[in-house]
Amino acid sequence: MGYTFNMSKVIVSGSIAYDRIMDYPGLFAEHILADKAHSINLSFAVEKLSVEFGGTAGNVAYSLALLGEKPEIISTAGNDFSQYKTHLRLSGIDATTVHEIPNEPTASAFILTDKGDNQIAAFHFGAGAHPYDIPVETEGRAVAIVSAGCEADMMALPEQYRQRSMRFLYDPGQAIPSLTPEALKSGMHGAHVVFASDYELSLIMKKTGLDEKTMLEHTANIIITYGENGSRLLTKEGEQHIPAIKHVAVVDPTGAGDAYRAGFIKGLILGLPLIACARLGSTVAAYAVEVYGTQAHKFTLEEMRERHRSAYDEQLTLS
Repeated sequence: MGYTFNMSKVIVSGSIAYDRIMDYPGLFAEHILADKAHSINLSFAVEKLSVEFGGTAGNVAYSLALLGEKPEIISTAGNDFSQYKTHLRLSGIDATTVHEIPNEPTASAFILTDKGDNQIAAFHFGAGAHPYDIPVETEGRAVAIVSAGCEADMMALPEQYRQRSMRFLYDPGQAIPSLTPEALKSGMHGAHVVFASDYELSLIMKKTGLDEKTMLEHTANIIITYGENGSRLLTKEGEQHIPAIKHVAVVDPTGAGDAYRAGFIKGLILGLPLIACARLGSTVAAYAVEVYGTQAHKFTLEEMRERHRSAYDEQLTLS
């Protein structure tokens, strides 16, 4: 079945950051002693250090641009944003919506990945801690996603979208530990989809006291991702499992979730059923994990369409 579309504007809020990505050749679990977990003191010698363009908003926007969409980034960057801004422009993204703070650095993420693709990360907000103080235009926009970023924005934007009857997706991700239970429930309320990894979902349920069934009283749909084991779509009607793309040569799993979200959003714009949106998300995520960094993957729409067809026997018209 084929679909056609016009280029759509998508509001993407979240962080803009420089990622410091490091690879550890062993497994973290081999060095964590259960009886000493209360007093961990570890240091890992890494094989590779790479500084990449990252942040949830930047990552989602980058893949959306590859998919032919027009993302508008709602985020705050610092006085070292010029190189990142040039990268976005060369990627087909208009970065004029990014608010620049003159006296602080852009946020930084420090990401350590072991050979089992387990990750430990630290995040310094820098300029990203400043709320986005520019009115967000929603007229004529197809959909919005609220990703992990400034806490004030994560609390304010869902309420703005609800008031304007704007369809939005909620992806609290790395911000879950710092958000209050009330903020998490408010962010989910009225969302068309809530995204979480299986670990993040456990954190949400622990903090809020909600289980999967009661979460669906706040949001219409939930997507849980399981890395190489695919993803799961939960609705009030039941659940469906979506297998991941097979035969993927994983180089760096960082940013796979953001690529998945971009593919899912593309599916929504195309008017696909949610299960097909999830499959499209998995296809885009496969490209992201095959290269180092979160905004280094490339594909043409024809290449992506063929890979999707081969994996899921589903023919899409993307342009």
